[in-house]
Amino acid sequence: MSRIVLYYTFIPLSDPEAVRLWQHTLCRELGLRGRILISPQGINGTVGGEIKAVKQYVKQTRAYAPFADMAFKWSEGAAEDFPRLSVKVRPELVAFGVPEEIEVDERGVVGGGEHLQPQQVHDLVEHKRSQGVEVAFFDGRNAMEAQIGRFKNAVVPETETTRDFIAELDSGKYDHLKDQPVVTYCTGGIRCEVLSALMRRRGFEEVYQIDGGIVRYGETFGDQGLWEGELYVFDSRMNTRFSEQAKTLGECVCCSAPTSTFYNCMDRGCSTLKLYCEEHRHIPETTRCENCQARLEQDPDDPNAGALGKVRRA
Repeated sequence: MSRIVLYYTFIPLSDPEAVRLWQHTLCRELGLRGRILISPQGINGTVGGEIKAVKQYVKQTRAYAPFADMAFKWSEGAAEDFPRLSVKVRPELVAFGVPEEIEVDERGVVGGGEHLQPQQVHDLVEHKRSQGVEVAFFDGRNAMEAQIGRFKNAVVPETETTRDFIAELDSGKYDHLKDQPVVTYCTGGIRCEVLSALMRRRGFEEVYQIDGGIVRYGETFGDQGLWEGELYVFDSRMNTRFSEQAKTLGECVCCSAPTSTFYNCMDRGCSTLKLYCEEHRHIPETTRCENCQARLEQDPDDPNAGALGKVRRA
């Protein structure tokens, strides 16, 4: 039996490289695969393997004092859901591109939005509505992820990477939300720890974040709450649903048929994900996307060009 754990914590780390070496050795010895990022701001990881090994990993990771209180979220999956083990050090735990704007202390990100448990999200919505005020849900993920699942009537910024959020926030297009209650959300909560702080720095007055993100909300309410659709995940599964009642919100780029399946084009290493239904899945398997075709035309010797085989990018 195998499992996957997801976790993060914002805590000052004086020697991220030492933590990287320890984590890499620990995972290798336990036979785990996954992705772990470490920075002076803390740690963020998703690893999978045999359940006994994963439990041992959690125990040993929590034995390190800065990580003693770190929460781990368990989900279905295995080491095989990851291509390899990757443990890296980065300047930011979440790459918004503004490390100078983020301050982290022993309690986490300084100045972030108020944490809400799933039931508190519903309580907030009902309380504000009784006052004639609507709560805005603000998607803290890349726009592509929202194609298959999002909160009802959510604001979905036009972002391809996390770094795009700064330009989006500074564009003025969301200024009408600055005096309204805003609940930020993302997969496991980590991106909103930073996003909510960046929003507050820019004048958004009442900002919240869902503690544990969509994952914890879905564990609590499944598809009987304010969430609609499926959840994009960063491993070979690509998406997961909280119940069999989950709606299919995604649409095939060719025929608009309902689908939640993302594909890359035929070029290995392609980072352009699009939704295709079963009838049209042959297109990404045999055809380059616009980005890869343009790259090939600019550089016919590109080693990635012409490499056949569908690649699902986690």
